[in-house]
Amino acid sequence: MTFDFAASEAVGVGWLNTAGPLLVWVIVLSFVFIECALIIGLFLPGDSLLFAAGVVLASHGAHASAWLLSGAALVVAVIGNQVGYYIGQQTGVRFIARRGGKVLNRHNLERAREFLDRKGFFAIVAARWIPWIRTLAPLIAGAARMDSRRFMLATTIGGLFWVPTLVLIGYYGAGLLDAIPWVKTVLVWLSVAFFVVGTGYGFVRYRQEMRRPVEEEPDNEYPAAA
Repeated sequence: MTFDFAASEAVGVGWLNTAGPLLVWVIVLSFVFIECALIIGLFLPGDSLLFAAGVVLASHGAHASAWLLSGAALVVAVIGNQVGYYIGQQTGVRFIARRGGKVLNRHNLERAREFLDRKGFFAIVAARWIPWIRTLAPLIAGAARMDSRRFMLATTIGGLFWVPTLVLIGYYGAGLLDAIPWVKTVLVWLSVAFFVVGTGYGFVRYRQEMRRPVEEEPDNEYPAAA
């Protein structure tokens, strides 16, 4: 009995022909903005989403789309962080911490703030690669009145190392497996499944956290930053 790899690939990823690069663009840009701008983004699988997007685009051979998506998602990530910075500047972080929260708690806020205090400009750059700090950093920077131009430069540099890297690793990594269709099929399924499961789990965790009462902190908790 022989195994038909071409048939396996059609069964595994043929459904992506109906999804198309356009759907990938809509999902990626929406989730990148949410993760960078809003507190719910702390619970979303941003890294795996960017990687999965590259893998899915590779199944279409959408070379130009992968590069263009990298650029568009980078712009959206920077805009999202600017929105997060503005929210932090206007409201602070006093509404984030939840009494008894597993993720949204005072301890995690303090850890994120200490990281930013120690590393400063570099912390904003590096925060792109640290999932929960990635979402909290703009809020804390805004609340601490970090210089807006320095923040813009740092978050742009961080975005350059984050978005294109993951999308293109997914795209070219999947492309290298063209000679082994069944492995590529498995990679596509795992990428999509991890994103779907991770997103569902993230929304559940977010709802659980937001049901807890707010643990307010003094307005002077975050003095002006340089």
